[in-house]
Amino acid sequence: MSADLLARFRDRLRLPLIAAPMFLVSGVELAVAACRNGVIGSFPTVNCRETEQLDAWLGDIERRLQAHADANGKAAAPICPNLIVHRSNARLQQDLAVLLRHKVELVITSVGSPAPVLAPLHDAGALVFADVASIRHAERAVAAGADGLVLLTAGAGGQTGWLNPFVFVRAVRGFFDGPIVLAGGISDGHALRAAQALGCDLAYMGTKFIATRESMADARYKQMLVDSSADDILLTTAFTGLQTNMLRPSIEAAGLDPDDLPARGAIDIGKDIDIGARESRPKRWRDIWSGGHSTSGVTGVLGVDDLVAQTVAEYEAASARVQLA
Repeated sequence: MSADLLARFRDRLRLPLIAAPMFLVSGVELAVAACRNGVIGSFPTVNCRETEQLDAWLGDIERRLQAHADANGKAAAPICPNLIVHRSNARLQQDLAVLLRHKVELVITSVGSPAPVLAPLHDAGALVFADVASIRHAERAVAAGADGLVLLTAGAGGQTGWLNPFVFVRAVRGFFDGPIVLAGGISDGHALRAAQALGCDLAYMGTKFIATRESMADARYKQMLVDSSADDILLTTAFTGLQTNMLRPSIEAAGLDPDDLPARGAIDIGKDIDIGARESRPKRWRDIWSGGHSTSGVTGVLGVDDLVAQTVAEYEAASARVQLA
Protein backbone atom coordinates (compact mmCIF):
# COMPACT_ATOMS: atom_id res chain seq x y z
CA MET A 1 0.00 0.00 0.00
CA SER A 2 1.22 3.51 -0.73
CA ALA A 3 0.31 7.13 -0.13
CA ASP A 4 0.15 7.32 -3.95
CA LEU A 5 -3.45 6.19 -3.49
CA LEU A 6 -4.17 9.89 -3.06
CA ALA A 7 -2.75 10.72 -6.48
CA ARG A 8 -6.18 10.35 -8.05
CA PHE A 9 -7.40 13.58 -6.47
CA ARG A 10 -4.32 15.34 -5.07
CA ASP A 11 -4.34 17.93 -7.86
CA ARG A 12 -7.87 18.87 -6.84
CA LEU A 13 -6.80 19.81 -3.31
CA ARG A 14 -5.83 23.30 -2.30
CA LEU A 15 -4.81 21.98 1.12
CA PRO A 16 -4.13 18.45 2.42
CA LEU A 17 -7.20 18.82 4.57
CA ILE A 18 -10.55 17.20 5.35
CA ALA A 19 -13.41 19.20 6.84
CA ALA A 20 -14.19 16.64 9.52
CA PRO A 21 -17.53 14.81 9.51
CA MET A 22 -19.44 16.13 12.53
CA PHE A 23 -22.75 14.90 13.91
CA LEU A 24 -25.57 17.43 13.45
CA VAL A 25 -23.05 19.96 12.11
CA SER A 26 -21.84 18.81 8.68
CA GLY A 27 -24.42 19.13 5.94
CA VAL A 28 -24.78 19.94 2.27
CA GLU A 29 -23.79 23.61 2.52
CA LEU A 30 -20.62 22.94 4.53
CA ALA A 31 -19.59 19.98 2.37
CA VAL A 32 -20.09 21.85 -0.91
CA ALA A 33 -18.28 24.95 0.37
CA ALA A 34 -15.31 22.84 1.51
CA CYS A 35 -15.07 20.89 -1.76
CA ARG A 36 -15.24 23.93 -4.02
CA ASN A 37 -12.45 25.49 -1.92
CA GLY A 38 -10.17 22.51 -2.50
CA VAL A 39 -10.77 20.83 0.87
CA ILE A 40 -12.26 17.34 1.13
CA GLY A 41 -15.83 17.75 2.34
CA SER A 42 -17.43 15.15 4.57
CA PHE A 43 -20.54 14.43 6.59
CA PRO A 44 -21.89 11.49 8.63
CA THR A 45 -24.60 9.70 6.68
CA VAL A 46 -26.64 9.60 9.89
CA ASN A 47 -27.00 13.39 9.66
CA CYS A 48 -29.69 12.53 7.13
CA ARG A 49 -32.98 11.57 8.77
CA GLU A 50 -33.45 8.66 6.40
CA THR A 51 -31.71 6.92 3.52
CA GLU A 52 -33.86 8.74 0.97
CA GLN A 53 -32.56 12.05 2.29
CA LEU A 54 -28.99 10.78 1.96
CA ASP A 55 -29.68 10.03 -1.70
CA ALA A 56 -31.06 13.56 -2.14
CA TRP A 57 -28.08 15.14 -0.35
CA LEU A 58 -25.55 13.36 -2.53
CA GLY A 59 -27.46 14.23 -5.68
CA ASP A 60 -27.57 17.90 -4.67
CA ILE A 61 -23.86 17.92 -3.79
CA GLU A 62 -22.92 16.27 -7.09
CA ARG A 63 -24.96 18.73 -9.15
CA ARG A 64 -23.51 21.75 -7.39
CA LEU A 65 -19.92 20.53 -7.60
CA GLN A 66 -20.35 19.68 -11.28
CA ALA A 67 -21.64 23.20 -11.91
CA HIS A 68 -18.59 24.55 -10.07
CA ALA A 69 -16.28 22.38 -12.20
CA ASP A 70 -18.00 23.48 -15.40
CA ALA A 71 -17.60 27.13 -14.42
CA ASN A 72 -13.97 26.84 -13.32
CA GLY A 73 -12.61 24.18 -15.64
CA LYS A 74 -11.38 22.08 -12.72
CA ALA A 75 -12.99 19.40 -10.59
CA ALA A 76 -13.66 20.22 -6.96
CA ALA A 77 -12.19 18.23 -4.10
CA PRO A 78 -13.97 14.92 -3.47
CA ILE A 79 -16.94 14.45 -1.18
CA CYS A 80 -16.37 11.91 1.59
CA PRO A 81 -19.37 10.41 3.40
CA ASN A 82 -18.77 8.97 6.87
CA LEU A 83 -20.38 5.60 7.61
CA ILE A 84 -21.03 4.48 11.17
CA VAL A 85 -20.32 0.75 10.93
CA HIS A 86 -21.34 -0.15 14.49
CA ARG A 87 -24.21 -2.63 14.78
CA SER A 88 -26.36 0.12 16.32
CA ASN A 89 -26.62 1.74 12.86
CA ALA A 90 -29.72 0.00 11.52
CA ARG A 91 -29.37 1.87 8.22
CA LEU A 92 -25.85 0.75 7.41
CA GLN A 93 -26.66 -1.49 4.45
CA GLN A 94 -29.21 0.93 2.99
CA ASP A 95 -26.83 3.89 3.30
CA LEU A 96 -24.01 1.81 1.84
CA ALA A 97 -26.17 1.02 -1.19
CA VAL A 98 -26.70 4.75 -1.76
CA LEU A 99 -22.96 5.46 -1.59
CA LEU A 100 -22.32 2.69 -4.11
CA ARG A 101 -24.98 4.04 -6.45
CA HIS A 102 -23.43 7.51 -6.33
CA LYS A 103 -19.92 6.10 -6.86
CA VAL A 104 -18.33 8.14 -4.08
CA GLU A 105 -14.54 8.32 -4.28
CA LEU A 106 -13.72 8.21 -0.58
CA VAL A 107 -15.52 6.90 2.53
CA ILE A 108 -14.56 7.16 6.19
CA THR A 109 -15.78 4.40 8.52
CA SER A 110 -16.29 4.98 12.24
CA VAL A 111 -17.10 3.09 15.43
CA GLY A 112 -16.01 -0.38 14.43
CA SER A 113 -14.12 -2.45 11.90
CA PRO A 114 -14.41 -1.39 8.24
CA ALA A 115 -14.42 -5.06 7.19
CA PRO A 116 -18.19 -5.35 6.46
CA VAL A 117 -18.13 -2.56 3.87
CA LEU A 118 -14.66 -2.86 2.37
CA ALA A 119 -15.38 -5.31 -0.46
CA PRO A 120 -18.37 -3.51 -1.99
CA LEU A 121 -16.73 -0.09 -1.68
CA HIS A 122 -13.48 -1.33 -3.20
CA ASP A 123 -15.41 -2.99 -6.02
CA ALA A 124 -17.00 0.40 -6.72
CA GLY A 125 -13.57 2.07 -6.83
CA ALA A 126 -13.81 3.92 -3.51
CA LEU A 127 -10.99 4.37 -1.03
CA VAL A 128 -11.90 3.44 2.54
CA PHE A 129 -10.31 5.21 5.50
CA ALA A 130 -11.02 3.85 8.98
CA ASP A 131 -10.91 6.07 12.03
CA VAL A 132 -9.06 4.51 14.95
CA ALA A 133 -8.27 5.61 18.49
CA SER A 134 -5.53 3.17 19.50
CA ILE A 135 -2.56 1.36 18.01
CA ARG A 136 -4.38 -1.96 18.41
CA HIS A 137 -7.37 -0.65 16.46
CA ALA A 138 -5.05 0.70 13.77
CA GLU A 139 -3.41 -2.71 13.40
CA ARG A 140 -6.82 -4.36 13.06
CA ALA A 141 -8.01 -1.87 10.45
CA VAL A 142 -4.87 -2.42 8.40
CA ALA A 143 -5.28 -6.19 8.67
CA ALA A 144 -8.89 -5.84 7.49
CA GLY A 145 -7.71 -4.02 4.37
CA ALA A 146 -8.42 -0.35 5.06
CA ASP A 147 -6.77 1.93 2.50
CA GLY A 148 -6.05 4.69 5.01
CA LEU A 149 -6.33 5.51 8.69
CA VAL A 150 -7.76 8.48 10.55
CA LEU A 151 -5.91 8.71 13.86
CA LEU A 152 -8.11 10.14 16.60
CA THR A 153 -5.63 11.75 18.96
CA ALA A 154 -5.86 13.66 22.22
CA GLY A 155 -7.58 16.96 21.57
CA ALA A 156 -10.01 15.92 18.86
CA GLY A 157 -13.57 17.11 19.37
CA GLY A 158 -16.39 14.71 20.14
CA GLN A 159 -15.53 11.05 20.67
CA THR A 160 -11.77 10.93 20.68
CA GLY A 161 -8.60 9.06 21.44
CA TRP A 162 -6.15 9.76 24.23
CA LEU A 163 -2.76 9.20 22.57
CA ASN A 164 -0.33 12.03 21.94
CA PRO A 165 -0.32 12.70 18.16
CA PHE A 166 3.49 12.56 17.90
CA VAL A 167 3.56 9.10 19.47
CA PHE A 168 0.49 7.81 17.64
CA VAL A 169 1.57 8.84 14.15
CA ARG A 170 5.12 7.57 14.51
CA ALA A 171 3.97 4.26 16.01
CA VAL A 172 1.53 3.67 13.13
CA ARG A 173 4.14 4.66 10.57
CA GLY A 174 6.18 1.77 11.92
CA PHE A 175 3.80 -0.74 10.33
CA PHE A 176 1.68 1.19 7.80
CA ASP A 177 2.86 3.11 4.74
CA GLY A 178 -0.56 4.10 3.42
CA PRO A 179 -2.41 7.40 3.87
CA ILE A 180 -2.64 8.70 7.43
CA VAL A 181 -5.03 11.45 8.49
CA LEU A 182 -4.36 13.25 11.77
CA ALA A 183 -7.43 14.23 13.79
CA GLY A 184 -7.02 16.44 16.83
CA GLY A 185 -5.61 19.91 17.41
CA ILE A 186 -5.44 21.14 13.81
CA SER A 187 -6.42 24.75 14.36
CA ASP A 188 -4.55 26.47 11.53
CA GLY A 189 -2.23 26.07 8.56
CA HIS A 190 0.85 25.91 10.77
CA ALA A 191 -0.51 22.83 12.57
CA LEU A 192 -1.46 21.32 9.21
CA ARG A 193 2.09 21.74 7.91
CA ALA A 194 3.45 20.22 11.13
CA ALA A 195 1.18 17.19 10.66
CA GLN A 196 2.76 16.62 7.25
CA ALA A 197 6.26 16.91 8.71
CA LEU A 198 5.25 14.29 11.27
CA GLY A 199 4.38 11.84 8.52
CA CYS A 200 0.70 12.48 7.81
CA ASP A 201 -0.78 12.83 4.35
CA LEU A 202 -3.93 14.69 5.39
CA ALA A 203 -5.48 16.14 8.51
CA TYR A 204 -8.94 16.79 9.91
CA MET A 205 -10.08 20.27 10.80
CA GLY A 206 -13.34 20.08 12.70
CA THR A 207 -13.89 22.65 15.42
CA LYS A 208 -13.11 25.67 13.26
CA PHE A 209 -15.55 24.44 10.61
CA ILE A 210 -18.30 24.28 13.25
CA ALA A 211 -17.96 28.04 13.59
CA THR A 212 -18.62 28.76 9.93
CA ARG A 213 -21.72 30.28 8.44
CA GLU A 214 -22.28 27.15 6.34
CA SER A 215 -22.36 24.67 9.22
CA MET A 216 -25.65 23.39 10.63
CA ALA A 217 -24.60 24.21 14.20
CA ASP A 218 -26.81 26.39 16.37
CA ALA A 219 -25.72 30.05 16.36
CA ARG A 220 -25.25 29.86 20.15
CA TYR A 221 -22.91 26.91 19.66
CA LYS A 222 -20.79 28.86 17.20
CA GLN A 223 -20.58 31.86 19.52
CA MET A 224 -19.68 29.63 22.46
CA LEU A 225 -16.69 28.34 20.49
CA VAL A 226 -15.62 31.93 19.79
CA ASP A 227 -15.91 32.77 23.49
CA SER A 228 -14.16 29.61 24.73
CA SER A 229 -10.62 28.25 24.77
CA ALA A 230 -8.96 24.87 25.17
CA ASP A 231 -9.34 25.33 28.93
CA ASP A 232 -13.11 25.05 28.43
CA ILE A 233 -12.91 21.54 26.94
CA LEU A 234 -13.81 18.66 29.24
CA LEU A 235 -12.96 15.04 28.48
CA THR A 236 -15.75 12.86 29.87
CA THR A 237 -17.51 9.53 29.39
CA ALA A 238 -20.77 10.81 30.91
CA PHE A 239 -22.66 11.49 27.70
CA THR A 240 -21.67 8.70 25.30
CA GLY A 241 -19.94 6.05 27.40
CA LEU A 242 -16.77 6.78 25.43
CA GLN A 243 -14.11 9.42 25.99
CA THR A 244 -15.64 12.57 24.51
CA ASN A 245 -14.45 16.18 24.46
CA MET A 246 -17.31 18.53 25.35
CA LEU A 247 -17.66 22.25 26.00
CA ARG A 248 -17.90 22.97 29.73
CA PRO A 249 -20.04 26.11 29.19
CA SER A 250 -22.67 24.05 27.36
CA ILE A 251 -22.76 21.55 30.23
CA GLU A 252 -23.26 24.39 32.70
CA ALA A 253 -25.95 25.98 30.52
CA ALA A 254 -27.83 22.67 30.61
CA GLY A 255 -27.97 22.87 34.41
CA LEU A 256 -25.24 20.32 35.09
CA ASP A 257 -22.05 20.60 37.10
CA PRO A 258 -19.10 19.71 34.83
CA ASP A 259 -17.16 18.63 37.90
CA ASP A 260 -19.91 16.30 39.17
CA LEU A 261 -21.19 14.35 36.17
CA PRO A 262 -22.60 10.80 35.98
CA ALA A 263 -19.78 8.31 35.83
CA ARG A 264 -20.36 6.76 32.45
CA GLY A 265 -22.75 6.71 29.53
CA ALA A 266 -25.78 8.64 30.79
CA ILE A 267 -27.73 8.29 27.54
CA ASP A 268 -30.59 10.45 28.83
CA ILE A 269 -28.93 12.82 31.25
CA GLY A 270 -32.37 14.09 32.24
CA LYS A 271 -32.59 10.99 34.41
CA ASP A 272 -29.81 12.29 36.61
CA ILE A 273 -31.15 15.75 37.31
CA ASP A 274 -34.56 17.22 38.05
CA ILE A 275 -35.19 19.81 35.39
CA GLY A 276 -38.84 19.29 34.56
CA ALA A 277 -40.61 17.62 31.66
CA ARG A 278 -38.85 15.02 29.51
CA GLU A 279 -38.95 17.17 26.41
CA SER A 280 -37.01 19.90 28.23
CA ARG A 281 -34.21 17.59 29.32
CA PRO A 282 -30.85 18.47 27.79
CA LYS A 283 -29.53 16.04 25.20
CA ARG A 284 -26.00 15.28 24.12
CA TRP A 285 -25.08 16.95 20.81
CA ARG A 286 -28.35 18.94 20.69
CA ASP A 287 -27.85 20.94 23.89
CA ILE A 288 -24.46 19.79 25.18
CA TRP A 289 -21.92 20.55 22.53
CA SER A 290 -18.53 19.14 21.63
CA GLY A 291 -15.31 20.93 20.81
CA GLY A 292 -11.67 20.10 20.41
CA HIS A 293 -8.55 21.67 21.86
CA SER A 294 -8.41 23.81 18.72
CA THR A 295 -11.29 25.81 20.21
CA SER A 296 -8.53 28.24 21.20
CA GLY A 297 -8.07 28.99 17.49
CA VAL A 298 -11.71 29.99 16.90
CA THR A 299 -11.81 33.79 16.95
CA GLY A 300 -14.90 34.47 14.88
CA VAL A 301 -17.66 32.97 12.77
CA LEU A 302 -16.36 32.96 9.19
CA GLY A 303 -17.53 31.82 5.81
CA VAL A 304 -15.76 28.70 4.54
CA ASP A 305 -14.17 30.76 1.74
CA ASP A 306 -12.49 33.00 4.30
CA LEU A 307 -11.51 30.17 6.63
CA VAL A 308 -9.81 28.23 3.84
CA ALA A 309 -8.07 31.34 2.46
CA GLN A 310 -6.76 32.10 5.95
CA THR A 311 -5.58 28.51 6.40
CA VAL A 312 -3.85 28.54 3.01
CA ALA A 313 -1.93 31.70 3.97
CA GLU A 314 -0.86 30.13 7.28
CA TYR A 315 0.13 26.88 5.56
CA GLU A 316 2.23 28.69 2.99
CA ALA A 317 3.93 30.77 5.70
CA ALA A 318 4.73 27.64 7.66
CA SER A 319 6.06 25.90 4.54
CA ALA A 320 8.30 28.88 3.74
CA ARG A 321 9.66 28.87 7.26
CA VAL A 322 10.50 25.15 7.03
CA GLN A 323 12.33 25.71 3.73
CA LEU A 324 14.41 28.49 5.29
CA ALA A 325 15.37 26.44 8.33
